[in-house]
Amino acid sequence: MITKISVSKIQQAVNEAYNKFKDNKDGKNADYIPFLANVPSDLFGISVCLPNGQLIEIGDTKYVFGIESVSKVHTAALVMNQWGAEELLNKIGADATGLPFNSIFAILLENDHPSTPLVNAGAITACSMVKPVGDSAKKWEAIVNNITQLAGSAPKLLDELYKSETATNFNNKSITWLLKNYNRIYDDPDMSLDLYTRQCSLGITASQLAVCGATLANDGLNPVTKTQVFDPTLASKIVSLIATVGFYEHTGDWLYTSGIPAKTGVGGGVMGVLPGVFGIAAFAPPLDGSGNSVRAQLAIKYIMNSLGLNIFGKNRGEIVFE
Repeated sequence: MITKISVSKIQQAVNEAYNKFKDNKDGKNADYIPFLANVPSDLFGISVCLPNGQLIEIGDTKYVFGIESVSKVHTAALVMNQWGAEELLNKIGADATGLPFNSIFAILLENDHPSTPLVNAGAITACSMVKPVGDSAKKWEAIVNNITQLAGSAPKLLDELYKSETATNFNNKSITWLLKNYNRIYDDPDMSLDLYTRQCSLGITASQLAVCGATLANDGLNPVTKTQVFDPTLASKIVSLIATVGFYEHTGDWLYTSGIPAKTGVGGGVMGVLPGVFGIAAFAPPLDGSGNSVRAQLAIKYIMNSLGLNIFGKNRGEIVFE
């Protein structure tokens, strides 16, 4: 059974979610990165991008915030497009660690394997794989151009966040050199870590993330620019990575309660992908104990359940444009 959903129904669900959770005070900003600690905690925005490029939005959807770990999806897509799905599986993997996103222990448990490009270890490895090998400037250009194509507009580097991240990334330095010891970094280690740190420091909006989600939901065809960003056959692989580990050790709970693959970041953003239907993003800086935006989670769950949509059920949804 295909549930037909009107644009007005989606708008209603988005508005209801915003009004229901805008005054929620749970969670706190990430305080281990000074820049993020100072972002106004009352910011909140929700954006949905439909297959025709139409945006349904409310709140602070144009506020530029740190993309952080949501960028792992974008670079995984880039690497997969450059090398192929099989090579990403061989060099990194597609398994959940069941441990926190920055776990060093996970590398040891996996017998020197990064496991997935959506945790820190695998994301640093992914940055080392971006072509062309050995050229930091051109690799960075490829990373930014890829995000620009997915979002339909360019992100901007938040210099203060980049400096803040660089000054506090001691754990990631340990991860990088441990991976180097296991021959799981495929370019210069310091360059690969710097590229990862920079990509996490890119500024993005909820609107842009919703378009990214819609591009993934649309088999790599950006619904706004009509640009084919990556090989359509890779879309299901990318979404499977998000479904497996988008919320790290709490991914199962997330999918159980929301029914949509989504990737979270400590900047307060969450990007969801419902294949063939829409991309959705929500942003609010205060995080729960696992580093996931409290209000963004609540909003996306509410919208999915209100519309009766679930990637695992018959009601995948079809949008009816009035």
